[in-house]
Amino acid sequence: MWKSVDDVAIVGVGESDFRALYANKNVPKDLYDLGARALRDALDDSGVDKSEIDALICTNLNYARMADVIGTHNVKFVHDLEGTGRMSGIALQEACALVRSGFADVVACVYATNGRSVGMKYGGEGGGPTVGYDTMYGMTSPGAYVSLMYQRYRHLYGAPDDALAPLAINNRRNAARNPIAVFQDEIDREEYLASRFIAEPLRKLDYCIINDGGVAFIVTSLERARSLRKPPVRVAGTAGMSALTNHYTSEDFFYSACQSVSAQLYQQTGLAPEQMDCLQVYDNFTPTILFTLEGFDHAKRGSAWEWVRDGRIHFDGPRPLNTSGGHTGESYMQGFAFHVEAVRQVRGEAGARQVANCETVQYMCASPIVTSHVLTTA
Repeated sequence: MWKSVDDVAIVGVGESDFRALYANKNVPKDLYDLGARALRDALDDSGVDKSEIDALICTNLNYARMADVIGTHNVKFVHDLEGTGRMSGIALQEACALVRSGFADVVACVYATNGRSVGMKYGGEGGGPTVGYDTMYGMTSPGAYVSLMYQRYRHLYGAPDDALAPLAINNRRNAARNPIAVFQDEIDREEYLASRFIAEPLRKLDYCIINDGGVAFIVTSLERARSLRKPPVRVAGTAGMSALTNHYTSEDFFYSACQSVSAQLYQQTGLAPEQMDCLQVYDNFTPTILFTLEGFDHAKRGSAWEWVRDGRIHFDGPRPLNTSGGHTGESYMQGFAFHVEAVRQVRGEAGARQVANCETVQYMCASPIVTSHVLTTA
């Protein structure tokens, strides 16, 4: 008989050495090998045996092939999720639902990409649901859409040309403290402004990295977690809301959907934005951070570009943000590596980038599917 549970925890995490993979660009990377290695590391981290996995959630991977590669053939639940950044939050939400309902006891969430090995461009080649209308205008990538959204944001709120510089600089500063981050060199405002435009006003340093790697995390009940190898990281709350159209745009920068999610989340947890010790914000492009901070009430609407200045978001500041280096410094694992970083921060395992007395981390993703969780000590 199924036994429902209230409290769910992440008990193991694993990820690739993104810097090493990036340096070795001429060696093709196998998608399933990357995922399997990350899962092996997550199992080792947790102390869970592979035979205990009874649900497998794969993102950018086929569950049948992944199950065969890792030798887990008889699980209760399997699911493939598309390889988009919005799915990292959904994967954790789905894992929590499986454990809370009693349908599964131990859920493995696995993601991998070999985008750099195969020459993926994330745009420029056309395609997408509105190709007949959008390609002729150069709208062949999410970056082009975010660029237009940011143009609108600047018009509405008066953000200057260097408004995104603190975000790019902060990511690279944090990446320099992370030994597995792709980029180890810090940048300054002058270097940021010298970076060439990709889709004006977005510069190269506003764009996520295209790289290879795998990420995995293990989810189970808090009761089961207490007997495992590492201190459990509790999923104190999670919420989501879609903001779907035929385009990767939102006239209000996903604000309405973010507000709905934030209201649910803060009510679930009894916590307010100022009580978060650390923020992990999905940043496929740097303007997304501004949209997110405003949508989740960390900054007032239209003011996030000012809010992120003056060290507020530094790893040793009052609201540390993207402490591993984010998608422009550490790697582009489409949100999954942020979950690993959140767990390590709560455990106190983040080394030189560790946030002091970190007990509460919020993950946020502003996209056509908005998700957010609060992870805490148990």
